[in-house]
Amino acid sequence: MRNLAHKRHLAKTLTWRVVGTIDTILLSWFISGNPLTGLKIGLAEVITKMILYYVHERIWFNIGMPDSRKRHIIKTITWRIVGTLDTIFLSWLISGNPITGLKIGMAEVLTKMALYYFHERAWYRINFGLPKRRDTEKWKKI
Repeated sequence: MRNLAHKRHLAKTLTWRVVGTIDTILLSWFISGNPLTGLKIGLAEVITKMILYYVHERIWFNIGMPDSRKRHIIKTITWRIVGTLDTIFLSWLISGNPITGLKIGMAEVLTKMALYYFHERAWYRINFGLPKRRDTEKWKKI
């Protein structure tokens, strides 16, 4: 069962990174005015965000908070804090401009929180790695 949970967390990490990278590239390009800067920031985040996201997933898996919308909202907020700080730092480093880094990070707060929430809700409906959960009546109502 633990092996399935690890596979689930890896799959969630990969799907989220695809969504997140596309969002970062587009926002960074729009804010910096340079498509190459957007691409560099987006690609740099592929590595940092996958590591951070996996660690975040493992921490939340071990917290033991029951599955609920409240859990998804709190998890969304904690991930966004970590993700935004990473984006600001990388954007500043790559663009050479701390203001550009802040602008990109702040824009992502809105887009990424919405995208992440829907990503979490979609994965909550996917049984991969959690075979026992689908058997309950509660699951069928959500």
